Amino acid sequence: MRSLLTNTQIISEAVVIQPEGALNAATVMQFHHKLHLAVSSTQPSTLLVDLKQVDQIDSAGLMALVSAFKLAKKFNKRFLLCSVSSSVRMILELTQLDKVFEIIDGSNIADSVSNSLIYPGSQERELAMTA
Repeated sequence: MRSLLTNTQIISEAVVIQPEGALNAATVMQFHHKLHLAVSSTQPSTLLVDLKQVDQIDSAGLMALVSAFKLAKKFNKRFLLCSVSSSVRMILELTQLDKVFEIIDGSNIADSVSNSLIYPGSQERELAMTA
């Protein structure tokens, strides 16, 4: 099993998870675990996944994001993606998950998180998928 480098920090009332490399079947278990730990924690109320260093994502990576999104909704937390590369954005668009996830600009994570907390997007989006 390959390892996935993941940095986790708290910025402006959000847990920020920053995976690096490929989010695929070989690396997704560690990422999935970190997402679920972050969502299950009592504070803060927002989870931001910074995908700037992710160059590839497959169905296993998408399912980890979907699972964390659904869990965040259950815990009444916001779930955001930022710094989505063009290749990852194309996969999100093909699967229509770009309409489900709240995607924000990530040029400056702290500013992006602060602005999204002030001007919340559409966290009410429904996910019409079954786990």
